[in-house]
Amino acid sequence: MRTRFESRTADGVLNGRRLARLNHILIPKTKTERDRFRTGRLGRALAPAIALWGSLTDEGRMVLVVTLVVGALSADPQRTSAYLVFSILVGLVVGSLAAARALRLERAAVRVSVPRRVTVGEEVTFTVTCHRDAGAEVAPIAIRVRGPFLTWDGSWTSPPPDELTVGPGGTASATMRARFVARGLHHLDPFTAARVAPLGLACGPRVASDGVKVHVVPRIANVARVPIALATKHQPGGVALASKAGESMDLLGVRPYRPGDAVRDLHARTWARTGKPAVREYQQEYFTRVGVVLDTSTRDPDQLEAAVELAAGVVAHLSRGEALIDVLVVGETVHDLTVGRSLGWLDQALELLAVAAPGPKLDARRLARRLEPQLALLSTVIAIVPSAPADSEQRRLERELRDRGLVCTTLVVDGELAAAIHRGETLAW
Repeated sequence: MRTRFESRTADGVLNGRRLARLNHILIPKTKTERDRFRTGRLGRALAPAIALWGSLTDEGRMVLVVTLVVGALSADPQRTSAYLVFSILVGLVVGSLAAARALRLERAAVRVSVPRRVTVGEEVTFTVTCHRDAGAEVAPIAIRVRGPFLTWDGSWTSPPPDELTVGPGGTASATMRARFVARGLHHLDPFTAARVAPLGLACGPRVASDGVKVHVVPRIANVARVPIALATKHQPGGVALASKAGESMDLLGVRPYRPGDAVRDLHARTWARTGKPAVREYQQEYFTRVGVVLDTSTRDPDQLEAAVELAAGVVAHLSRGEALIDVLVVGETVHDLTVGRSLGWLDQALELLAVAAPGPKLDARRLARRLEPQLALLSTVIAIVPSAPADSEQRRLERELRDRGLVCTTLVVDGELAAAIHRGETLAW
């Protein structure tokens, strides 16, 4: 059942991403593009209409749409009396907007808390908190919270929050949930809060929060086994913080006993002096250090997503073992990191993979030269490449690294493997 559920989820994310790409035509993709649109000629021309639409509540927007429809039907006042209804509706909308201008939310602040990262296709919860200072108006007031217009790949999955009632010195919170179907660093516009005018058709001037950032990281492929021969290299002085009790002749120091430590490593003198059990800690100087290379030169977006998810799965699988992932190459960018053996965090690698974009054609010799400073420490390299002929640059990279004395394993993401990754199947070589 779990495999089927994961398969349906993956297919939904994949299909949603394909449909969401059509929104590029109308919706700017990044914050920079949105800011450029706002300051451009078209953005400035549409600013009054956008401000009017933003000043209305959901009920007010519905009334405005009905007003426009009734106005079109009452174009000929000699044949219909619908213009009377049109006049009443216009009066309601204009009166609400005029009354709302005086309803300022004084001495209030809006804050948003959100997880730093979320997996693509999963829901993320935004907690919006509105706080009023103690010296504000005495009577409690009704406040309506509204979220920003989401990026092209995002959609709200929860209904708008109910009105909040906040008294002076009080705090009220509302939650909003959304889902993103494309990975990347998402910069969202501020969340806002405003007082509601009588009849609930318009809101007063809005108080905005700071901008919100969310790392939408790729799904982690279910990698159970990787076809590499793990070799160790001597690391003079060991690796900082990567230490363990026993299995070495190089004494690092003494630390408090933790459940599971070997009894043979107990240090009797420290125990007798402090009254608390302590163990000898040794520094290991032989490590398996791995470099992961992700080729992003493919122009097939689905194949690129599969390669990114496979890279995430490989890093996650290796980080659970005895290896250290020291280098992550995404396209032509070389990232120095240390993940595994209780060092670093997998999330660090996921955030780097989240922003992977289609890159230029891989240059094997240039990439090998850029990796020269790290090659002396690495034991093996895993190259994740799209399907390509044997004489391609990807294969040439494998030969370049092998000529430099490294064990290089190439994982080719062809159509069959990409489909298995999207279905969430267990991958073992």
